[in-house]
Amino acid sequence: MLINDLIRHRLKVNPLTLDGLKYLAKRVLLLGRLLKANTRQRALRRQGATLGSLVMLNDVEFEGGVARFSIGTGSFIGKRTFIQLHAPVRIGAHVAINDGVRILTGSHGLDDPAWRLKVAPVAIGDYAWIATGAMILPGVTIGEGAVVGAGSVVNRDVEPFTVVAGNPARVVRLRAARTFTYSPVRSSAIVEAWMGK
Repeated sequence: MLINDLIRHRLKVNPLTLDGLKYLAKRVLLLGRLLKANTRQRALRRQGATLGSLVMLNDVEFEGGVARFSIGTGSFIGKRTFIQLHAPVRIGAHVAINDGVRILTGSHGLDDPAWRLKVAPVAIGDYAWIATGAMILPGVTIGEGAVVGAGSVVNRDVEPFTVVAGNPARVVRLRAARTFTYSPVRSSAIVEAWMGK
């Protein structure tokens, strides 16, 4: 549970200091959002979703079987994100998915006279970053440490540590780093109030 994870990993503060008072005030001010996020995660788990520890899912809209959804430890999904679950969507650990991203697992056959639904899973590797407004199409795998630029439409696999952008997304460059230590969930105001910067 999100609340249990935050309490277990909380930054211990001294309420007699200015910094301690700031953290305590943030915790109180964000309590409603924390309770809402915790309730949402509990409901997703009851429906069969697999959620790692210290995960922050903002106002995510799911379509389809939630049991097909999994997300790893320390990952963050922003507001107004849409995730279609006609096939599995597997998101790794420490992944950042910004606001307005659309992840699709179903489409219709362009040349199919019956216009039948075609489904394919989506996988996103550890430490990947999907920027604001990007769209991931069915059957795509985003490799470890890859970056998808804002507004990009990804219709084919993205190799690990590759940066892609555009419509359709094309390789822009490779990431210089191959080892990461950050956790995108720490950028959430709720998590920061409990764990510090």
